[in-house]
Amino acid sequence: MKIEEITNKLGIKLNDMQEASAQAIIGGNGDLAVLSPTGSGKTLAYLLPVSQLIDELQDEVQTIVIVPGRELALQTTNVLQNMGTGIRSFAAYGGRPTMDEHRVLRRLKPQVVCGTPGRLNDHLDKENIDPSHVKFVVIDEFDKCLEMGFREEMKALLRRMPRQARRILLSATDSEDIQGMVGHAMRLDYRQEDEQVPDRVKVLAVHSPEKDKLEPLGRLLLSFGQDSTIVFVNYRDSVERTAAYLRQMGFTLSAFHGGLDQKAREDALYRFVNGSANIMVSTDLGSRGLDIPNIKNIVHYHLPESEESYVHRVGRTARWQETGQAYFILSANEQVPEYVHAEVTDYEIPENEGAECPQPRMSTLYIGKGKKDKISKVDIVGFLCKKGGLKSADIGRIDVKDHYAYAAIDRKQLKSVLKRIAGEKIKGIRTIVEEIR
Repeated sequence: MKIEEITNKLGIKLNDMQEASAQAIIGGNGDLAVLSPTGSGKTLAYLLPVSQLIDELQDEVQTIVIVPGRELALQTTNVLQNMGTGIRSFAAYGGRPTMDEHRVLRRLKPQVVCGTPGRLNDHLDKENIDPSHVKFVVIDEFDKCLEMGFREEMKALLRRMPRQARRILLSATDSEDIQGMVGHAMRLDYRQEDEQVPDRVKVLAVHSPEKDKLEPLGRLLLSFGQDSTIVFVNYRDSVERTAAYLRQMGFTLSAFHGGLDQKAREDALYRFVNGSANIMVSTDLGSRGLDIPNIKNIVHYHLPESEESYVHRVGRTARWQETGQAYFILSANEQVPEYVHAEVTDYEIPENEGAECPQPRMSTLYIGKGKKDKISKVDIVGFLCKKGGLKSADIGRIDVKDHYAYAAIDRKQLKSVLKRIAGEKIKGIRTIVEEIR
């Protein structure tokens, strides 16, 4: 499938950085370093051209993508699947047994493997991945990989890649380490030194008379309606405390931090992505590697701990050419950090005492059967329409895993659907169907 066909299918138009990256990858034969701001579409900048150079008839791994965390690994494989090229991909990351991943690798025979450095090295040690046919080695979020202490693991991983494999490095910030990883590569630098965050982001300050800022946070979120919003805090226990307060108010939200187990993190992220939660309370774990469209608001409940943290938090909104807002909630002894270059406008929260918490449009169903049970997306749509009485317009994103599936449906239809499908079978199989809260 040609790039133009893929972009038409996705309904997007490539920006200058993506066009230049595609030309450099397809038309060149050397290494490439792409420096471009957060939110500019770097994932597609390399996936689109690389997809043109992968032999779909071969079962060998032809591209290795190195990422700093599981969320970006999963997201990258999802982007590739959504492109609809037929190229098989697999996400490898810690938090689950290597043997389980090996079974999938052996069955799936992916042409693209996206993973964290430690887990990729583990598979190479066990010879679960044969690197001899690798044509491209991509290091995405290069600066984050180094920041998270992967330097030695990355060096070990790169030493095991074929000498002729082309290296593609992508980063939001420049680094002296780039040359060590990709040598004298061609550089595409699309950063604007005077643009800290896009001018499409409006920065506002909300002043809290109290040190505890939960009450103004709740009122601020009420004023957003159904807008998709990320609330950033600096500590894991702050995520839990803030989320508990907002849930008590009546908000439907996701809580996201590194202390959650793998499934809880995936569930939280999934509900936010598919519109079953319009608020996500997160540590800075949610500030990088997540390409979630249509996030309208970023709220700094706690001040960012560094300029880099600020840039990556705000980079979650105004993706591509969209607009967005970033709010600082400031107690009496706080002020907007000096490193914020944007003009900051004071924001007065509208009077909304007694207002009901806006609810997201969708709810997420957990279905206790998946690919291993021969259940597909088509089967789930048919089940929800025939047994649940839904129309196709009432059904959102569906993801089918090996042993279970998720389906987003219109929240207003939830109770009636659960009542209709109680005790019903899907493809003749009895299973659990319940709401994920």
